[in-house]
Amino acid sequence: MSRDPLDRPVDLTPVRIDKWLWAARFFKTRSLATDAVDGGKVEVNGERAKPSKSVRPGDEVRVRIGPYEHIVNVLGTAERRGSAPEAARLYTETDASAAAREKLHWQLKAAAPAIDPEKGRPTKRDRRDLERFRRR
Repeated sequence: MSRDPLDRPVDLTPVRIDKWLWAARFFKTRSLATDAVDGGKVEVNGERAKPSKSVRPGDEVRVRIGPYEHIVNVLGTAERRGSAPEAARLYTETDASAAAREKLHWQLKAAAPAIDPEKGRPTKRDRRDLERFRRR
């Protein structure tokens, strides 16, 4: 055990990447974490990982969840899932990663909304709005 900058104990023993992702709350279940690792969505120190790959403090982990990519540095390990504040102590996200995720968030939010195919035909009001938009 070591201590983090806020003087709290941090475990330094190696742990499986799927367990660590689950404990750090990147995935809701361990099986989802295992599926993501198997699917190539997780890299440890620049290499594609298998679920049994050990991760220890100092490693860099890249996790792709949907359109977002998290690049984090491992600060500690945990065998069990704890509260969100405990999970936040296990890693720090790089500044470049946080900025890229924020930028992508706003790009996706500003993108034109797609027409929902389950909604059916546009209403008369929707068609008028589309026509008004096209005339601009």
